[in-house]
Amino acid sequence: MNKLYINPKHKISHINPELQGHFSEHLGRCIYEGIFVGEDSNIPNTNGMRKDVVNALKAINIPVLRWPGGCFADEYHWKDGIGPKEKRKKMINTHWGGVLEDNSFGTHEFMELCRQLGCKNYINGNVGSGTVQEMSEWVEYMTFDGVSPMADLRKANGHEKPWKIDYFGVGNENWGCGGNMTPEYYANLYRRYQTYVRNYSSENQIKKICCGANGMDFGWSDTVMDICFRAPKDFHGFMDGLSLHYYTVPGTWEHKGSATDFSEQEWYTTLKKALDIEYAINAQECIMDKYDKENMVGMMVDEWGTWFDCEPGTNPGFLYQQNTVRDALVAAVTLNIFNKHSRRIKMANIAQMVNVLQAVILTDGDKMLLTPTYHVFDMYKAHQDADLVESFIESEKIGLDKEYLVPNLSESVSVDKDGKIQITVANLSAAEEYKIESILADTEIKSASAEIVTGEIHAHNTFDKADTVKKEAFKDINAEGGKITFTIPAAAVIHIEIEAE
Repeated sequence: MNKLYINPKHKISHINPELQGHFSEHLGRCIYEGIFVGEDSNIPNTNGMRKDVVNALKAINIPVLRWPGGCFADEYHWKDGIGPKEKRKKMINTHWGGVLEDNSFGTHEFMELCRQLGCKNYINGNVGSGTVQEMSEWVEYMTFDGVSPMADLRKANGHEKPWKIDYFGVGNENWGCGGNMTPEYYANLYRRYQTYVRNYSSENQIKKICCGANGMDFGWSDTVMDICFRAPKDFHGFMDGLSLHYYTVPGTWEHKGSATDFSEQEWYTTLKKALDIEYAINAQECIMDKYDKENMVGMMVDEWGTWFDCEPGTNPGFLYQQNTVRDALVAAVTLNIFNKHSRRIKMANIAQMVNVLQAVILTDGDKMLLTPTYHVFDMYKAHQDADLVESFIESEKIGLDKEYLVPNLSESVSVDKDGKIQITVANLSAAEEYKIESILADTEIKSASAEIVTGEIHAHNTFDKADTVKKEAFKDINAEGGKITFTIPAAAVIHIEIEAE
């Protein structure tokens, strides 16, 4: 029997809701067809936004949405996406599929989407091919409440009052698609560009995000922190966040592997590579702690998730892939890791929200389905805005190849604002179930309820069978005194909610 030890009285850090954030890029069918269908579409919509998709995202309490990229951000010129749609400039999306981008989804549409979702916004500015003036004017256009050329232009385009910007990324992946820069060059550009991301009112203090490491490239993060961060005594607000990008690729970048046709060995390889994100987080934490001892700058894991070969027969530039129980386990172990590093991690954005990479939603015309990853987010929303508490689970290494061994179990535990204890446990074994006894220190259990996502490792939802993998009630749980016992099936994620006496 595996023991899970929990001390609900020992609070460690606060879990920002934004740890369960999402990412939407002008890539494939994420924006167009996936989210935005236009006001004249036969698909039910509100101001062009799909009602079914918006309602599904609201149900998982989506906390923040990043846009317009990604690589697209550093070729996006915001003035192309404002004004009457018929007059907006058309362009070729050179990063993703070489398809026509008609800019019918722009600043006003993104802000309307965030309004409908009730979420915070995270806008990524163009450093790679944009100017300081362009970025400065975009911030002015969105946030200035007064008389100015950009505020007047916003009003002429139908939005009298300014919006609020929650987060602003100064460039994206500037070590690669955002300009192939050296860290020294980008860091000095960042210092310059962020100067003009101005706060035009005391009510809108924009959090500025600096481009950090690509996976394990920590020399980049160290250089950027050295040049851009200032110690608290002379801190000028150069940065509020440092990004980290990490993708789980079971194969090579040329042959990543199938999303649905994989071996048991590939199951464990994928989970091992997903768990390796903690190594990247630990290393970046150490760098940030060296410069930022006061924990003023948040780590923003603003791109993460699985990346497989695209589905056969689809545009390879659209990055459309199916989503199985394997993805659900990747999501669960990753979110557990984020919870346990919530002292430093203040935001994370899965890539991407709809129809791209590890999407939570897939669409086909007027059809929509929820992926196994969606159902994990639905369970983990219980951790949003809660406090991480001390926990430890006994585990053993499992797998078929000693190079890709993984712990059989992963967990995180929080206490929410109502005092309820929220436990999430993932079983990484493809074939074995485990009996778990959870011991809660100084706690008498009044009630316990649970829910589960599980299935055969290749199981996934299709438009013909959309409920093959879904969240279901889990009844096989016993609570007595300060203990709970349950058996977690193979390839499963469980959420338990406990109300104490």
